Amino acid sequence: MQKLNRNIGTFGLMMTGVGSIIGSGWLFGAQKAVVVAGPAAIVAWIIGMVMVLFIGLVYAELGARFPESGGMVRYAQYSHGSVIGFISGWSNWIAIVSVIPIEAEASIQYMSSWPFAWTHALYSTSSQTLTATGLWLAAVLVFIYFLINFWTVQLFARVNTFITVLKFAIPGLTAIALLCSGFHSENFSQHGGFTPFGWSGVLTAVATSGIVFAFNGFTSPVNLAGEVKRPNRSVPIAVVGSILLAAVIYLLLQVAFIGSLTPAMLANGFAHLNFDSPFANLAMAFGLNWLAIILFADAFVSPSGTGITYTATTARMIFGISENGWLAKSFAHVHPKWRIPRRAMWANLVIAYLFLILFRGWGQLSTVISIATLLSYTTGPVSALAFRDVADGMGSSVRVKGLKILAPIAFVMASLILYAGKWPSTGRVIFVILVGLPIYLFFQYRNEGFKGFGKHLKSSIWMIAYLAFMILVSFLGSAQFGGIQVIPYGIDLLVVAVGSLAFFYWGVRSAWVTPYLERAQTDYETEVRASASPLGRTSDAAADLPSTTL
Repeated sequence: MQKLNRNIGTFGLMMTGVGSIIGSGWLFGAQKAVVVAGPAAIVAWIIGMVMVLFIGLVYAELGARFPESGGMVRYAQYSHGSVIGFISGWSNWIAIVSVIPIEAEASIQYMSSWPFAWTHALYSTSSQTLTATGLWLAAVLVFIYFLINFWTVQLFARVNTFITVLKFAIPGLTAIALLCSGFHSENFSQHGGFTPFGWSGVLTAVATSGIVFAFNGFTSPVNLAGEVKRPNRSVPIAVVGSILLAAVIYLLLQVAFIGSLTPAMLANGFAHLNFDSPFANLAMAFGLNWLAIILFADAFVSPSGTGITYTATTARMIFGISENGWLAKSFAHVHPKWRIPRRAMWANLVIAYLFLILFRGWGQLSTVISIATLLSYTTGPVSALAFRDVADGMGSSVRVKGLKILAPIAFVMASLILYAGKWPSTGRVIFVILVGLPIYLFFQYRNEGFKGFGKHLKSSIWMIAYLAFMILVSFLGSAQFGGIQVIPYGIDLLVVAVGSLAFFYWGVRSAWVTPYLERAQTDYETEVRASASPLGRTSDAAADLPSTTL
């Protein structure tokens, strides 16, 4: 197994998480959420934060236990074998790699609101897609993200830290400026009340309005764990810290957006709000031209910072999938001088351009990404709790307090929000995930054959049954979530919650000491021994061996 350099510290890693989270989601998420949930969009952000925080704590233990690049695509394979390993890795990769072109599209879409005639031709409001010129500019941005990551992870970390400081400050300034310019408290109770679309709208907002998508960047510190100086300490701090910092900003922005809407803007209710550049449009409506200029500039800074980060983390995902054996081994090649998985970066660049061509607007992919992200979250809680039973002595000794409670809650919450993504979107995305199985079978046959395959398949039955269960309930569920109303509203949520809890414990019991887990432990111990100096002192990696409880 090829190793990458451990150069990233705690602050740089947390800035990577914040930089991944605060991207284009804050530019569009507040409007999309309020259109679906009304003022109760505030509750939707809180639900999203709690769910992601629970899942983040689970992955903090996993990332510190096995500090490897591309870790998000490895854990399920360690705990349950190759079938679930591939399903998890495939859904993770689809959810993450498509973010790169979306961030570029977000920048160009905001750019189309600039007060210049040529910029207005970059985006079509009728079709809500970029024009040919807009696509070309987005493609240039994607290539710039690629170049920043092409030579060294240290350059990436320095650029990202600088950008993240701006990304954190500008949304905060925007919220404060709008709150001070004109606040209509009646917006939270009129126009249909606090929940004009019911509580089902709140859950749907979490799944489809970019809220899950907006928080998804917490996975970046986990995927970069293999390049962190002290992963036991840095990964948990970076994951939890980045989620909480971003949540404060998102809540302030949502409150400011709702309160800033004038009676004329809400004449037809929340469902008919349609701003091309939501916060910039509000700033101009209040005569805050200085803020509008800052927002137009930040439309490049925030999404581009996220695009840069995801260019780094998706390369590590391809690196991890390749080392798992489900892609060509050449993608796991690390450049001998720069210690960067460049071939994986080239592969992701090609895929990013493909997504850019197929999905030409920010809104077209946000639901797909969110649902794929929720699917990728489901294996983490199962693997984390399973490791407590089948591999408690393996890897590093980080332990999250209350994991036996946090893990099942995280799994159930992810399932409920996945269901709230509405039929047929849920079924379509699950189908896309399952389409990748032929690729898995090809590499399984080429790399290892099917000797002993039965054990891998047996440990994956729970996951295959869970996906079938979610498709069935989504189809038969209530009309509020796109179903055919066989299962009425309220009962459908109970069915999903109880059913997913049963699948969770089935999954935990299906774990076993896989060959991949044994190999990972051997590699980890070898690295720790190699990190010890001749004088008996240890490096940062070796210093992480003592047990840590969060």
